[in-house]
Amino acid sequence: MYLAIKYLHVTCVVISITGFFLRGWLTFAGSPVMNRRWLKWAPHLNDTILLAAAIGLATMSGQYPFVAPWLTAKIVGLLAYILLGVVALRPGRPRGVRIAAWLAALAVFGYVVSVALTRSPAGGLLWLGWR
Repeated sequence: MYLAIKYLHVTCVVISITGFFLRGWLTFAGSPVMNRRWLKWAPHLNDTILLAAAIGLATMSGQYPFVAPWLTAKIVGLLAYILLGVVALRPGRPRGVRIAAWLAALAVFGYVVSVALTRSPAGGLLWLGWR
């Protein structure tokens, strides 16, 4: 059961980042596709499944935020990703600010994935020899 939930989680992660990247690209290109109704609710549905799978994995593995440092780092990174994503995709801010927030959100997402893969708060820095 653990592996099935892990694969569900990873699949939702791939869908989430692909969707975020495409929504940002379409937004900055001024595409009318962004006005489609399903683009408003589909990311929330996927992210809800992603979160439920994450909670299931944490419960099954006995690793919890504020107990496992790498999991705490993932959650802090996730919160930063969400905040940057809101700045990037909601209208009202200057285009340059929104693009910078979108790029920063993509970088933070990469950090979160590297933390998940290394199970270390240092994330991808471990690959560079940092301990």
